[in-house]
Amino acid sequence: MIDHVSIAVSDLERSVAFYEAVLAPLGFTRLAERERTIGFGKKYPEFWLNLRPDMEVVPEGTGIHICLRASSGQAVDEFHAAALEQGGRDDGVPADRQAQMTTYYGAFIRDPDGNKIEAVTFPR
Repeated sequence: MIDHVSIAVSDLERSVAFYEAVLAPLGFTRLAERERTIGFGKKYPEFWLNLRPDMEVVPEGTGIHICLRASSGQAVDEFHAAALEQGGRDDGVPADRQAQMTTYYGAFIRDPDGNKIEAVTFPR
């Protein structure tokens, strides 16, 4: 099981504002603050932003993305809408999708630095 993930961001203040809005529908809040890093989570920091002011935008062809679990389809929709409202880009509208072993409902976004983040919920 993965304990936490960290992503690099070029502007910590901008990214904190972006992720506060985007992660709220998934139940994440800001839980930890350091000079160059901020941690979001439900009970403990699971998703970290690390300031890298000299970084370039993440190329779309890397194949790297982070998927976060949502409690409902509505949370996925709200995650996606918040990302677009905060200056993120759509990288896959909320929709039913077919995975290897089941169907799921998910959406993909790109943050201002090009990081690819997905929100997903599975049928019960």
